[in-house]
Amino acid sequence: MIGAMIVDLDHLLADPIFDPDRCSIGTHPVHEPIIFPIFILLSVFPKSRFLGIGLIIHMILDGVDCQFTNGIWFT
Repeated sequence: MIGAMIVDLDHLLADPIFDPDRCSIGTHPVHEPIIFPIFILLSVFPKSRFLGIGLIIHMILDGVDCQFTNGIWFT
């Protein structure tokens, strides 16, 4: 499940790389809501279950972070 943190490498594509006020949901390629069903699908299959669950938890936590920092769930 810790391997699910690799999705944060897409933050390197942003300019600036770090912005404390930016919501990552909807602004980074792997953090697009359209991709979330793939993460759910990954959690169904035994070989990718932990990766899928880790990615789902990661996106939930990023959404909560967006809510606390900007008052929105995604951009």
